[in-house]
Amino acid sequence: MKSSSLWKPYLALFVGAISVSTSAILVKWAHAPASVIAFYRLFFTVLFMTPLFMKYVSELKMISKRDWIFSIISGVLLAFHFILWFESLNYTSVTSSVVLVTLQPLFAFIGGYVFFKERLTAGAFLSALLAIVGSIIISWGDFRISGKALFGDILALLACAMVTGYWLFGQELRKRLSLMTYTYIVYGISSFTLFLYVLAFQFPLFSYRKIDWICFILLAIVPTLLGHSLMNWSVKWVSAATISMSILFEPVGATILAYFLLGEIIQPSQLMGGIFILTGIGTYLWGENRKGSLPVQESS
Repeated sequence: MKSSSLWKPYLALFVGAISVSTSAILVKWAHAPASVIAFYRLFFTVLFMTPLFMKYVSELKMISKRDWIFSIISGVLLAFHFILWFESLNYTSVTSSVVLVTLQPLFAFIGGYVFFKERLTAGAFLSALLAIVGSIIISWGDFRISGKALFGDILALLACAMVTGYWLFGQELRKRLSLMTYTYIVYGISSFTLFLYVLAFQFPLFSYRKIDWICFILLAIVPTLLGHSLMNWSVKWVSAATISMSILFEPVGATILAYFLLGEIIQPSQLMGGIFILTGIGTYLWGENRKGSLPVQESS
């Protein structure tokens, strides 16, 4: 790309970051069970991706049994990430929920240490400490507001753990599958998992308002297809570090949108805790970038 056009990937990254920031707002606007919202988000995403995936169908023949198993695990983890995160938004604020879900790089670091025996550096330890302190500040502040908000925070943290597992399995799959094939398969498995979950708990699939259906479709188009696609397109010209750091804009963007569109007020504990968490994650990502081992993180 010519130097005069280098601004295009950064513009795409900015638009992508704003796009993923809309996710929590759209979930708040949709009056449906969390699992139903999650199902339609991924169902419509897979539906819209199908015409594009036709060019990659031949890759399905090359997928090993092990990769199918990893894909199923990854898809199930993604499904429960969405259920838990969307449910958390029924109990706590957009700010608390999104900031806590953004902890996924630190969860990945813990997963790497526990399961892959990756070395614990002083910088990673400091980053984790800052993020933990931030989580405690947010949770304590929400507990003082209501136990209901604290329950929402716990759901957000569990959602973060789920998406980290999804990302760890996905990282392995992406070494052998194209982005389109990987996302189509995993989103499809996740959508099917959510469909079974909705049926098992007998949630209605069709009796929703017009605004709910609009939110379902926009969740598929804006934060999923537009947001993730623009970030994945940008990685060809900007570093994985830049992509990962841009995802830290999501809680900032979501908080701003929640203030103007939902009338949510930012509590001092949320502001202080958020600063600790984002500083901790930023420090960790910066350190990983210096080592040259930083992967691209998933956003909401």
